[in-house]
Amino acid sequence: AKESLFTLFKWADELDSLGRIQDLFDCYEQALELFPTDEVIINSMGEHLFRMGFRDEAAGHFHKALKLKPDYPEAKENFYRVANWLVERWHFLMLNDRRRNHKYQQAIQKAVEGGCNTVLDIGTGTGILGMCAKKAGAAEVYACELSKTMYELACEVVTANGMNGRIKILHMKSLEMEVPKDIPKRVSLVVTETVDAGLFGEGIIESLIHAWNHLLLPPQSTQDPSRPPSHAGRVIPAGATVFGMAVQCLEIRRHHRLCVSEVGGLATAAAGELHSPVSCSSEDDSTEPYTTERLSRLPGGYTPLTEPFNALDIDFNNVQELEGLCSREVSRVRLPVTGEGLLDALAVWFQLHLDQQSSLSTGPKEDTCWEQAIYPVQTPHNFPLRPGDELIVEISCRDAYLRLCSVAVARDGRENNPGPSGNPNPSLNAEAELCSALACLGTEQSSGPRDYTMLECAEMALLNNQPYHDSFRRALAKLITNLKDARSVQGPSQGQGLEVMPLTDPPSGPMDPGPDPFYVLDVSEGFSVLSLMAASQGQVKAYSSVEKTQHQAVLRRLAMANGVPEEALEFWLNQVEDEQAVLQRPSREKLWSAIILDCVETCGLVRQKLMEKATLARCLLEDGGQIFPERIVLYGMLVESDTLLLESAVQGQEPTLGFNIAPFINQFTVPVHVFLDLSTLQCRHLSDSVELFILDLMNTNANYTNRDVKVQASASGRVTAVPFWYQIHLNEEISVSTFNQDSHWKQAAVVLHQPLAVREGDWVRLAVTLQKSSISISASPRYCCEEV
Repeated sequence: AKESLFTLFKWADELDSLGRIQDLFDCYEQALELFPTDEVIINSMGEHLFRMGFRDEAAGHFHKALKLKPDYPEAKENFYRVANWLVERWHFLMLNDRRRNHKYQQAIQKAVEGGCNTVLDIGTGTGILGMCAKKAGAAEVYACELSKTMYELACEVVTANGMNGRIKILHMKSLEMEVPKDIPKRVSLVVTETVDAGLFGEGIIESLIHAWNHLLLPPQSTQDPSRPPSHAGRVIPAGATVFGMAVQCLEIRRHHRLCVSEVGGLATAAAGELHSPVSCSSEDDSTEPYTTERLSRLPGGYTPLTEPFNALDIDFNNVQELEGLCSREVSRVRLPVTGEGLLDALAVWFQLHLDQQSSLSTGPKEDTCWEQAIYPVQTPHNFPLRPGDELIVEISCRDAYLRLCSVAVARDGRENNPGPSGNPNPSLNAEAELCSALACLGTEQSSGPRDYTMLECAEMALLNNQPYHDSFRRALAKLITNLKDARSVQGPSQGQGLEVMPLTDPPSGPMDPGPDPFYVLDVSEGFSVLSLMAASQGQVKAYSSVEKTQHQAVLRRLAMANGVPEEALEFWLNQVEDEQAVLQRPSREKLWSAIILDCVETCGLVRQKLMEKATLARCLLEDGGQIFPERIVLYGMLVESDTLLLESAVQGQEPTLGFNIAPFINQFTVPVHVFLDLSTLQCRHLSDSVELFILDLMNTNANYTNRDVKVQASASGRVTAVPFWYQIHLNEEISVSTFNQDSHWKQAAVVLHQPLAVREGDWVRLAVTLQKSSISISASPRYCCEEV
């Protein structure tokens, strides 16, 4: 059977690489006919489905594999990863927000009691709004949901609440619905919450225009007020008011534009303009105009530079207004600057008017399940504001996205308009600096589109992380020095114990006929300057795994500007035929002096297959060579945090208005919560931080697969979670932490299924297990075992 599985997986990988997808699935279907209950085959098929983008189908396979073998670690990890795609974490927060649920219920009940007998719930999710309408007495309730997973979940929830057959749920987009094909007649009420932090990002404008034209009764006419409500259409929510505010925030700045003039000893000016893919500019419609943040939880906080201003009002019950939204002229508002600081972003939130009496706010000072929309300023220059200035902001709704852009500042009665961009001059006074900054701020530039390179937000934050790069520079310099010393002792031709052969034709210039180079490979994910830092050490031939042509061009520009010879830096994936075989010798005769592995994902988890990569990397090192980092130490602590509970699972029936929803959506609860900012998380520390586990990448004999750690409670309370982070040791003396204010990493936490009551002085046992680079943690009192 093992031979059959090996053959199946090898053949499946071959078919996948050749793009023969139908043959691949035929192969799996034949295998499942022979072994219908083999969890390994089912899980493997799910992995192929997920790689091809079929997330719903992949989740079904992972779920089935887990039912066959509940402790199967690969299927468990796969299901946890795919669950985050299928049921996003905000579902739990919203369902736990009783205030929001209750206000929606009140508005729906009032509308139904007022005569709205037929209801359509657009984007029903778990079905809670449709069930509110049915409970309020609506004669007919319809609901639609595009996600297959959420559609099936809603069907289960409706059945469990005794409404099977009384609510018709359709697995389709509302834009595809027709009368009488899908619903028998036009409805009198549409309820929806297809709004994101930027209000329009989930397509509410398009879906409501379609609903008014094809699915809803005409609105109540002012000319014929005698027409009963059952013969008129309306929408909940009735409308929204959008607010904005200019802010200074270092955390936002470092994720969206280059903030440093030097990184790891390399001057960055030659990199050109770098910024994140978040831009309200008209130059590139493929970029998102905003990102989202919970302002109240940003590390370092934020400083308001203006008072909140009214950016937009929208009436969802006025179809003419909805249809004219995208063609509205760009509006300009002049905002008095009230605080001194650098303009980093415009923060946006809204008030959702459910009806004339009731509304919900997503503001940063509200106790809300919502994040705020962030429109970062992308100019490469600092943009100083001071009280007395006026910030001029343009507001538009092109492509049904709400777009806000800062375009000018009025100071001392003069408006500084955008002009041709130029290089910043550090000696400029404040007035000249402002004008220089404004030169790059406009949405329309007379000199044509700006030349810039996009980096992901995490890549930008990494590039801005100076302590990280300085630590790598020192560690690399020490390794190269040690290897040079070793070679001088061994003699010129014995550095690797192999015949020295050039990797390519000998270059002309300073490296010819110099000593044999040291070969360094950087296999970091995404954009990385570590290979260039290695090449700048001299006598190093560095290989980068940077893949995008634009990013390679940035590294080449930086190399030239920093005096790194062109032949000292090459791009490994341009030379490797199979991307999967990136870990191999630089040539048949050579070994690597250093291999840099990317060990921790930005979200706070160890990268998949890290230990397997480390095992292979060790075999490719010359004597005295090193893997960076050499080891990783996992730290954690006990905390009490209701926030983590609310973000991880629905807490009973009380927040969901008595509807039985929790058992169904909680099937998609993931025990590990990622992308945490532990420094701003609302929690009580119930213990000191403790060492939980060590991953040794250089010494395979030092590793273990499980470890029990005793942690003493420093305070009484309920242990709800175990947050964790890493100390990444580059060598014996130099390390970096994934938990400090400069880190580009977030932290993660294991959330306990059942909170654990402790008193000060009690001991808690944490069982930490490593399974194929996946670390799991379970917690129990000292003498009993309760799985997380």
